[in-house]
Order: sequence, then C-alpha cells, then structure tokens
Amino acid sequence: MFKAFIGLGSNIGNREQFLEQAIRLLHKQPQIAVTRLSSIYETEPYGPVKQEPFLNMVAEIQTSLPPHDLLQVTQDIERRLKRERLIRWGPRTIDLDILTYADKMIETDSLVIPHPEITKRLFVLVPLCDLEPDLVLACDTLTVKERLKGFGRIKGVQLWKKNNGVGEFGLFES
Repeated sequence: MFKAFIGLGSNIGNREQFLEQAIRLLHKQPQIAVTRLSSIYETEPYGPVKQEPFLNMVAEIQTSLPPHDLLQVTQDIERRLKRERLIRWGPRTIDLDILTYADKMIETDSLVIPHPEITKRLFVLVPLCDLEPDLVLACDTLTVKERLKGFGRIKGVQLWKKNNGVGEFGLFES
C-alpha cells in the first residue's frame, strides 16, 4: 500500500455535498482507503476566470493502485459527478488532483506528481499542512509548514469547516 494525498475542490452547486460524494466514491474503491481528511477551506478562485469561491480540502489515502490507475479512478469520479472541462481553470462541480504518491516523482503526458505548482498554491498547501506539516515534497527541500511560512500572510484561504473528528471521516455526518 502507498500513501497518497488527493486535493479536492468544488465551486458549483452544493460544494460540500460534491466533496462528500467524491470522498465516499474514493473510499468505496476496493484498492483505496481514505484514512484522513483536512478541514475544509473556502478559497478564492485561481486563474483568470471570474467565478464563485471554491471549497478545498485534502484527503490522505492508502492505495495499492499504481499512479496512472489512481488517476483513472479520480477522473471517473469527476465524470460521475458531472465535471465538465469547458474552460481551463473554470468552474467545476468537483476537481480531484493527485498531489503526491508515496515519495515518487512522475512526469508523463497525462500525469505529473507531485502536482505542478503545488508549492505555489495556498489552497493546496493550507489543507495539506493540516495533515502533514512536516512533509517534504519530492519536488521541494522545505516542509509544507516551512513553505507556508514563506508566504507570510495567508491570503484568500479561510477555514470553512474544521475537521473535529466527529462523524464519518471526521467531517460529515453519517
């Protein structure tokens, strides 16, 4: 089994419900176990497209799937939850990104791990720090916590729902 971190985001419709559905669908996969979840953060949209704020979080999983098979599972979940790829960085019901996979560095046409620009995106680093503040990404020399300190002020990322260990996965009522 390999530990991986999946970034999740939603800014269309019932954003929390889309996050919850994606987590449940991940966890239902026979070769994936969702082991921990960050808190949920409301974040400003990234990129040039004017749109509603996102809810973002990170899930820690254990998986026996190889990275490209895990990518297929995440994309299948996005399709099942009606993700449409009409505009780059545009609105979406759900977005699942493989942030890390063990300590591997992978660069193919379809998959780059660690996720590109992970060290520049507060909407990823803040929830990842909830789970693994001392993680050093394969593409970096600093811990996640040190990388966050380098930003100084955390701008555009607000705690929306704290993971307090209550309910299934610590966030959602059973």
